[in-house]
Amino acid sequence: MENINNTKVAIVGAGAVGATAGYNLAMMGICSEIVLYDINTDIAIGKAIDISQATAYAKKRTKVIGAKDPSQLDNCDIVIITAGVPRKDGMTREDLLMINAKIMQDVVQKVMQYSPNAIIVCVSNPLDVMSYVVHKLTNWSRNRIIGMAGALDSARMSYEIDKVTNFGGAKINAMVIGDHGENMIPATTLSTIGSLPLDTLVTQEDMKQIIQNTKNGGAKIVKHLGTSAYYAPAMAIAAMVEAILTDSKTIFSSSALLDGEYGYSNVSVGVPVILGKNGIEKIIEIELNDELKESFDISVKTIKDSIKVLEDKQVI
Repeated sequence: MENINNTKVAIVGAGAVGATAGYNLAMMGICSEIVLYDINTDIAIGKAIDISQATAYAKKRTKVIGAKDPSQLDNCDIVIITAGVPRKDGMTREDLLMINAKIMQDVVQKVMQYSPNAIIVCVSNPLDVMSYVVHKLTNWSRNRIIGMAGALDSARMSYEIDKVTNFGGAKINAMVIGDHGENMIPATTLSTIGSLPLDTLVTQEDMKQIIQNTKNGGAKIVKHLGTSAYYAPAMAIAAMVEAILTDSKTIFSSSALLDGEYGYSNVSVGVPVILGKNGIEKIIEIELNDELKESFDISVKTIKDSIKVLEDKQVI
């Protein structure tokens, strides 16, 4: 993979997910410059130096800097937003929504000022709602705002399928749609191993276990680590960025703003999309069977309820 000349990627939020995504991108050598920006400037600078030193062993040297000032977010091709706080004990869902929406307001203002032509990959939670907030704040073309969740959840589903089948050598294409939360939809009818439908190789009983384990994938990691996952989310981010920078036209499940697709508008939710140089090149509208449609409707309602909270509070 050749380093793409004069491509700049910024990562806002230099925590575990953001910094690991920066490390992955630097090791892949697919952009010429990476900027880490964080409210804690020293964290961003320190991690940027560490990643820069690691590039001595990469195939391509990538310039990695820790931003001292938001003006260093200038002229970015892609901005990845991981900034936000996790839900803590005693914090209501509404509290989390309000705190992270206000953080998003500050971040997006800076991105719009310094990189008005960028594509934004939103990773902050609650993912689908925050992606919608970015749409409303920027009023940019919807292809330029992409929520990273389905790529992670699909990776978790692929892991669960491999555990059951032990077909690691075969290409597992898992697909998770809907919200990035308890109502996510591991779509077994849209998933394949090689070119074969999943249900030709996996029993119904195993299928139920795959679905349940996928939904609980993040919580299981928290149980063991005491904190959220970061390797898989960061790799999912890097894979999406690679698809955009290389214009590979790769299919991912991503949170996209719907405009009539799947019977909905004015809501961001996980659906299959094609990623390329323009961001979301196309939203793929698959005909959902009755069971999937019912689950998708529930998922969308969950997101819309959260959006209404922010609208009622006049945050967006």
